[in-house]
Amino acid sequence: MGFANASTSFTRFRILDTVTDEIIREVPERLRKHAFVDIDDLPEMHAQGWVCFEDFLDAEWAAAPPQKGDYLVFSLRVDNRKIPAGVVRKHVALALQREKEEMRAKNKTFISRERKKELKEQVLLRLRQRFLPVPGEFNVIWSLEKNEVWLASTQSGMIDLFMEEFLKTFDLRLEQLTPYTLAVSMLDEDALLRLDRLEATQFASADA
Repeated sequence: MGFANASTSFTRFRILDTVTDEIIREVPERLRKHAFVDIDDLPEMHAQGWVCFEDFLDAEWAAAPPQKGDYLVFSLRVDNRKIPAGVVRKHVALALQREKEEMRAKNKTFISRERKKELKEQVLLRLRQRFLPVPGEFNVIWSLEKNEVWLASTQSGMIDLFMEEFLKTFDLRLEQLTPYTLAVSMLDEDALLRLDRLEATQFASADA
């Protein structure tokens, strides 16, 4: 689900570093430098990079530029090639079976650990060519006025990946805006001390 949908879940961040006019001018160039590269015809298991907000197949921003008034919009595309473990196990067993048959023809019986590892790598390489990666798209909105960034995901793994990719692309550090970090930015020192002493309320019965 993305920001163009009727409803979505998202995570808010604030930018910890100073966003200069130079960085803003360089956004299109930086996005293209770290744009998504398709791996359909490559053996890689994972790929990530920026794409156009309007079209996740567009890594050149031909459909529309990223800047929309006081906002920058783009998407993080993440493709993962998933090969079921059972498929890998089956084809590795078949490869070992063929290897044993060839060795028996040469009056040999022992398959070294290195050879088994090599056979498995060969099997994985062949299977990667048969399984297409599954694409994922995660919208991003960057409010220049508020100095905030919103990611259309609440998955912890995706949040970490996004923060790393954002830092690598723009040289800007992000901080996730949790209820506690928001409170830190709004309360004085005495209120924060009282907040830190609060204990979670247990709503479930102790006998449950």
